[in-house]
Formats: sequence, structure tokens, C-alpha cells
Amino acid sequence: MKIKLNKGLLLVIPAIIGFAEGQAQTTTSVKEPGINVSFFDNKVKPADNFFRFVNGTWLDKTEIPSDRTSWGSFNELLKKTDKDALTILKDASKNPIYKSNTDQGKAINLFNSILDTIARDKQGIKPLAPYLAKIDKVKNIQDLQKLLIEMEPIGGIGFFGVGVGADDKNSAKNSLSIGVARLGLADKDYYSSEEKDTKEKREKYEQHIARMLQLIGETPDQAKVNAAKILALEIEMSNPRLDRVERRDGRLQYNPMTIAELQKVTPAINWKEYFTGIGFTKLDSVIVSQPKYMKALQTIFTENNVVAWKEYMKWNLLSSSTALLSTQIEEANFDFYGKTLTGAIKQRPREERALQTVNGTVGEALGKLYVEKMFPAEAKEKAEKMIRNIILAYQNRISNLTWMSAETKVKAIEKLNKISIKIGYPDKWKDYSKLEIKSIAGGGSYFENMKSLSRWNFQKDIDKLDKAVDKTEWYMSPQTVNAYYNPSYNEIVFPAAILQPPFYNYQADEAVNYGGIGAVIGHEISHGFDDSGARYNADGNLVDWWTADDLTQFTALGTALADQYSALEPLPGVHVDGKFTLGENIGDLGGVNAAYDGLQLYLKDNKNPGLIDGFTPEQRFFIAWTTVWRTKSRDEAIKNQVKTDPHSPGMYRAYVPVQNVDAFYQAFDIKKGDGMFIEPDKRVKIW
Repeated sequence: MKIKLNKGLLLVIPAIIGFAEGQAQTTTSVKEPGINVSFFDNKVKPADNFFRFVNGTWLDKTEIPSDRTSWGSFNELLKKTDKDALTILKDASKNPIYKSNTDQGKAINLFNSILDTIARDKQGIKPLAPYLAKIDKVKNIQDLQKLLIEMEPIGGIGFFGVGVGADDKNSAKNSLSIGVARLGLADKDYYSSEEKDTKEKREKYEQHIARMLQLIGETPDQAKVNAAKILALEIEMSNPRLDRVERRDGRLQYNPMTIAELQKVTPAINWKEYFTGIGFTKLDSVIVSQPKYMKALQTIFTENNVVAWKEYMKWNLLSSSTALLSTQIEEANFDFYGKTLTGAIKQRPREERALQTVNGTVGEALGKLYVEKMFPAEAKEKAEKMIRNIILAYQNRISNLTWMSAETKVKAIEKLNKISIKIGYPDKWKDYSKLEIKSIAGGGSYFENMKSLSRWNFQKDIDKLDKAVDKTEWYMSPQTVNAYYNPSYNEIVFPAAILQPPFYNYQADEAVNYGGIGAVIGHEISHGFDDSGARYNADGNLVDWWTADDLTQFTALGTALADQYSALEPLPGVHVDGKFTLGENIGDLGGVNAAYDGLQLYLKDNKNPGLIDGFTPEQRFFIAWTTVWRTKSRDEAIKNQVKTDPHSPGMYRAYVPVQNVDAFYQAFDIKKGDGMFIEPDKRVKIW
């Protein structure tokens, strides 16, 4: 996963190491197999359908749980980790040492307030009442601006939003960015496409808005009329936005302007007054992520359709608060976003959903406890050794590239060797001392606690702006099953929770570990050299370090890989967007190649174990990779994924990258005519 942080209101766009922590600390545990051969389909030749060969029996016997839209190795580990974290959190809640003023006490208070559905149901929509009243009082653009100023520190109320993060051209400096506001549908394609399924979902979205508006007091007729107004305004706001492929290009979103220049783009807002009002009192310039959108806002504001503005803000307020209100509102929201958009049958258990909120807000408070219980020092040491080996293999691969000049290779290797590596947990934990999360007994509610979190985060942004970037900061909690590359920091980050089977298994042979965590270490490294990350230099700055000829060659190779994926059709008429998923696909391809070479370096320095379960180390490497990405998904989830997720569906991640690796053909004696065969000149080789 590549992550770019704090650029505008919402600019969000797996990688892997692991260690069986609980098993490592007990002699009574059941040994975790390196490769589970019972999942194989031995009626299928690996040369014909490798995904089916490795996962066929699992695919046949596994049903997607009713509270999930997809299921696979990644989801299984997430379920296990959530169970561990919940146990730790519940045990901590019984310990009197964790009072409300402690970090852990704040995590416990937030968790308990989420679970207090009796109080939430009793409150109903009362928490929204004061904000709805403020919206009703808006009569002109001046009133609108005052409300935008008031609401920004607690999450905003639409149209646009701000955030602070490392400046793309100077990653040591924090800058303020202004970006687009969230809309109810995640991709502009949902607002514009006339394709049958997408059009139907847009119509159902309008019906969903009307249903939700009735829950805050509108009559059915009013709600229907207003839902149409809201959708029309959101369509108008979606048109000027960058599309999902354009958003991957940091250059398109780096548009520094003085306040006076921004004033000319959207003169309806008094920007000096706005920024001063929200707390940025010494601001000279701002990064505008999408100038075309800000220009379109001027049209929306000068149209002076105050009624539409107000209905849109009501909807924005309600839709961003559904999880914080009554169970009736929460379930109505799930009916559309869960069932209609992704095919879910029922919601995940409330405790699991509450845990995800804790992880995403005060995650390091719980992370301290998680690390103490679940992450021994040995896990970090082993991971560091493997990463060093993968980086060496990557350097060798760069040195031997035939398409890249010596001049660019020097800069690529410089960037590779400057990558910062974070494993397990932060060296410096977040400071939650200024955050107040009230207990239920102390009058705390889920709604108010989340508003308190918003204010705390916003104040952190204000404080950051005049300071140097703190590159020790983590953007995932230790108990998060994921990993990321951050181009502005030129860092790869592996939280403790990802350091478990099937990604890393201390009881298994190294071929399995290189095919699992090794390949995902390589995946994260490759994000520094994908079509987006490669635009940033060794210091994390958006600076062109390529020769023109090398960039042309690199772009052509990326286009060839994108074409491979765009030809994939997970459902009839539904294709993967190869350009949108290109960064992740380059990550997978580069990761597999580098990890395979890393395994060869390991085997050269250590004894080759020979056949295990009847397979060579090379075969077990590729089997492990395909095991990691075994996945089943609901149809609606796939339709949504290809529009909104920069990762390709799991089944394609499992086998498409290895079809481009010559060593895969040698390992399984794949020849022309076999189902997995791609002509040598059609195999894409980038890193």
C-alpha cells in the first residue's frame, strides 16, 4: 500500500512481515504449517491454473462470512488480530491503573462509548440538532463562510477542507493544503457513468439519501425533492474533480498559491478571513490540490442556490455521523453502503467495528499494550535481517537493468539506500495528554468523543504548520494488519500485527517467508519506484531525477503492465483498471522479483533444505505468494473495488505478477500451450 498523508481534506489512497507471537511464547501451541497442502487442488496442473492449484480446495470449501464482502488470508489474519486486540483491551478495562487520564484509559473510554447503544438510541438525532439549526440559519454566502469556519475544526461540513503535511517539494517542511470535500459516492464515475449497473447504484443512492433525510425529520415528499437537489449538487461538484488515475499523480495536486491568488480563483470566500478564523493566523500560501474544482466552487457559490447548499450540508453532516448516532440510523446507512454497494449481508460484530475506530484514532494507546503482549524483540530482529537482504537484492536488480542508464541508476540506488525502515511500533509514542475522551460515567458519548478527537487532530495540524516535519511519526497503529510506503518520508512501515502467518512464520522454511513477507517487503520498496512514487527523490521531494530517455522507457513498461491488467475481467463486462492499479501492480511485480533474488542470496549463504512437502525452495516461494493472496469476493464488492481501490482483486495479485517472472516458468516447467504461459517477449520486466 502506498499512502500519501494530509493533503487536503481527504487524500487517502498490503505489504508484509510476520511472526507468530503467541506461538513463539508457548510450547503447547499447534505448529503453523509453512504451506497448507490440504488447500491444494491436485487435479489441476500448476502450469495450467496456478491460483487454482494452490488454493482450489480452499476455494471450494470456503464460504465468505455473512459479515464480510471478501475473504482470504489477509482477512483471516485481520480476524485473529482483532480477537487478540479485543482481549487485550477488555483486560485493560478491568485494570484500575488505566484511569481516564491515561492513554489506555482514553482508548477504553472511546471503546465503551461506541458500545453504549442504549444511550445512543435514547439520544437519537439530538446530537445533530444544534448543527442542523445552524445550517437552517444560513441565508447567504457570508453565513455559509461563518459556518464553514465553525465546522472545519470538528470535521467540516462540505465543499472543501484543509490539512497539514509534508510539502511535496520540500519534505522537511509542513505545508497547509486545501482539497475537495467528501461526496457520498467514492468515485466520480458513480456520478457520470451511464453504464447500467452504475446508473442503478446512483439511483439507489438518491433513494438512500431520501430515506436518511426522513430520519432527521423531513417528510417523505420533502426528502425526495431534497435528495434530488443533493444529488444534482454532488454531480456538479464531481465533474471538475481529478479522476481516479489523475489523483495518483502528485504533480497534478501540487499547486501552491498565495492567499491572494486563491482569492482570484474562488473570490466568493474571503480566504484571509477563513484561514484566520480556523486558526491559521500567519499564513502566506497554501497548496491547492485541485484548482479546477476550486474554480467550479465559485460557480456554485455565485449561483446562490442557498436551499441546495443547506440540504447538501445537512446530508454531509448526517452521512458523516451515521456511525455515531442511533442503531436505526447506523443500520439504514449500512443498507446502502454495505448491502447495495458491496454486497454485504450483515454488519461485522459491533466490538470489531468499535476496535477499528479505536485503532484509527487513538491506536497507539492500545498499541503499547498490544506490543507488550504480542510482539517479541526477536520478531523485529528477524524482519530487519530479511529487509536488508531484500534491499541488497533490489540494488543488484537496479544495477543489472538493461533499460536504465548508469546516470539514473546512481540516483535510484541512492533512493533505495536512503529508505527509512520502521518495524513493529514507533520509537516515540504519540502524546495524547491534551486529548479528552470522557468515560460514560463522566458524561462521555460516542458523538462528543469523536468531536473531541477532531478538535485535537485539528489543533495538531495548527501546531505542526510552523514546525519541521516529524518523520518519526507513524500513520498506522501497531495492531493494524497492513503496511505502507510514504513517498514524502521515503519510508516503508510494517506494523507489528502484519508480522504473523501467513506472511511470516518463524516455524516455516525461509522460502515460504520470502514468498510471503519478503515479497511484500519488496512490494513496499517498489512503491518508491512505481509510476507515482518514482516522481519523488531520495529525500522524499517531488523532483524529477530521471533522464528523459529512461523516463520514456519506464513509462512504456508501465503501459505494458497496465494493459495486462486492463484485459482482466473478474465479472462479465467488469474490467480491472490497469492505469488506476498500476502502482500496486508494479509493487507486486517488483516485490516478487526482489524477494526471489533475496531468497537466492539466502540459499547461497545457508544450507538448501531440499524438498519440503515435495517442493523445491523455488516452488515453495511462488506457492507462498499465491497463498497470501487467496481471496473470494462478492460480485458487488468487485464492482465497487475496480472503481475505488488501487489494488487489483486478490486472485489476480496471486498469479499475474508471477506470470512475468522467468523463474516461475523454470520452477514449474511451464511451456507454451500451458494455461499460465505468456510469450517471453510479452512478459513485463521493470525492476
